[in-house]
This record gives sequence, structure tokens and C-alpha cells, in this order.
Amino acid sequence: MKLIDFDYELPPELIAQTPLEKRDQSRLMVLNRSDGTVEHHVFTDILSYLNEGDTLVLNDTKVIPARLIGIKEETNAVIEVLLLKSIEGNIWETLVKPQKRVKEGTVISFGDGRLKARCVQKLEDGITHFELLYEGILYEVLEELGTMPLPPYIHKRLEDGSRYNTVYAKNLGSAAAPTAGLHFTEELLERIKQKKVHVVSITLHVGLGTFRPVTVDTIEDHHMHSEYYEMSEEVADILNQTKKEGHSIIAVGTTSVRTLETIMQKYHTFCACSGWTDIFIYPGYQFLAVDHLITNFHLPKSTLLMLISAFATREQVLHAYQIAVQEKYRFFSFGDSMFIL
Repeated sequence: MKLIDFDYELPPELIAQTPLEKRDQSRLMVLNRSDGTVEHHVFTDILSYLNEGDTLVLNDTKVIPARLIGIKEETNAVIEVLLLKSIEGNIWETLVKPQKRVKEGTVISFGDGRLKARCVQKLEDGITHFELLYEGILYEVLEELGTMPLPPYIHKRLEDGSRYNTVYAKNLGSAAAPTAGLHFTEELLERIKQKKVHVVSITLHVGLGTFRPVTVDTIEDHHMHSEYYEMSEEVADILNQTKKEGHSIIAVGTTSVRTLETIMQKYHTFCACSGWTDIFIYPGYQFLAVDHLITNFHLPKSTLLMLISAFATREQVLHAYQIAVQEKYRFFSFGDSMFIL
């Protein structure tokens, strides 16, 4: 398939720049895969689509203040470093701008030396491996020196950094938020549980694999970077029971989908496990784990748009997006939501 097949026109003013004051008051478009029909709701209406015995799967990863602005020690050049994932010990995979200013052995200083990063390897696409040098607990240092790594299409300053995390985020390690979960409040989750819907959490730390642009013309040539995932035995048991009893598994976000499908592909059942996934889901993929999907409106030509085009059809999704543009839905990370039945 061609990359151009996943393009669409989006007026820039529809790109949400700030989160809504009330998370669960975003709009909710419901796309029915059986007939391609579209309905318009408020996100709290998701309650009416969840039934007793179903399982709602959340990604409980937590975004770290991974964006760092530092000074190259030799020249005082300003360097931006985005921490993507821990590789081993204090070695981190990062994106660096401008990468041409960095070579192996280069040391970048942040916060008057409170944190230093020494380049150990330069790779393609701006990816650089750094050894982080600091005293104390890294995440406490990042809380002091780093900022939330908002996507480049968000130009307004985020006053409250917690709004780029879900209310259930707990496992630190992401360079970007699993944004489909931003619509949930603790109150809404409690109401869902009161309907006797299982609410469970898995973890996938969002890194370059999720938000790296596709640069090839033929999408089958695209390679996803790997991201770390975990599932507990308790969650696996609930998911297997849900399947056995004929109820639905509802994934919150493409990251949850990728985790669930990775595990089911590898083990042919849900089980306690952890590892790295580079699964790339695009039209033609046969889903094994997920029955319904809560997601946001995604960038043109993105792997996220390709995933939901595999879950529904490309034609259904692009038609729904055309309606969303006409109805002035808010797009991307802080935007509105879609539920694919």
C-alpha cells in the first residue's frame, strides 16, 4: 500500500492546542464497522457502549519530563535532547537536535551540571545513545530540569504538566502520552466499574515507534522502533476469562492494541509477560485480541492512522475523518475521541 493512501486534508485550526478543562467532556464520534455509520456523542456516553463482563484495557505508562535543553561543554552550543527509552543502565536512546553538533564523546550539560549526557553512539534519523551522569534519582532530576515532550504541532505552553498524563498513569517511562486515555476521569472510571465492567492496566512505554513519521512511499517498507511492554498474570487471567465468556475486550488507544496483539500473536493466549514489540499494524492485519477501540484522531500518513484503518477499513476511517473535519472536531493529542465498534 502507498503512503499517499493515508493522507487527508486537515485545516490547521482544528489541531487542538490545549486540553479541555473537563477531560470527559470531549466529543466522541462512534464509528460502526458493520455498516460504516457515524454517530456524535460526548465522551461520557462511552458508558452506554460498555457492558457487564466486558474488559476495558488501559495503558498505565507515565510520561517523564523527557525534553532537555542543554549546553555542549566544548562550545556552549545549545542542544535539545529528547529521552526516548532506557537501553541498559544509564544508557538512553534519544533524539538530538541538531545532531550534527554532536559526536561520540561529546558531553552536554543540563542545569549547571546537575545532569550530564555523554554521547556513546550516533545512529540514523537523529537517534543518539547517551550515557547519563548524575547524582541521586534520575526521575527526580528530570522533574527539576526537564519539560513535558509535547508534540511539535502543539505551539501553546502547557500550564499544568499533569494534563499530558492520564489520571491512571503510574509506570514512568514514556516519551509521549497514550492520548486516547486523556479523556477518562477517576469518576468516569468508577462509573464504568459500577456497571461490572473489568478495568485493567497493561504497560507500553511510548517511544519513537509510535510517533516516528513514515518516510517511505510503500508502507510495507516502514520499520517500527521497538517499545517495552508488560502484562501481569492477574490481567491476563481476566482477559482470557473475558474471551472465554464471549464478552468484549475494549482497548484504550493504539498502544494498548499493539500490546494486546503482540502478546496474542506470540503466545496465542494472554499471559504474564514482558518484552519489546515492534509490531506494525496496517490494513490486511487480522486482529486476534481486540474487539473495540477507543482512540483519538491521528495525523495524516501516520502509523496510528494505518492501525485504525486496519481495525475498521481505510475507506470507513477516511470518511469518518472527513465528517470530523466538517463537524469541526478537535484533532490529535488534546483533541476529541473516536470509538470504533
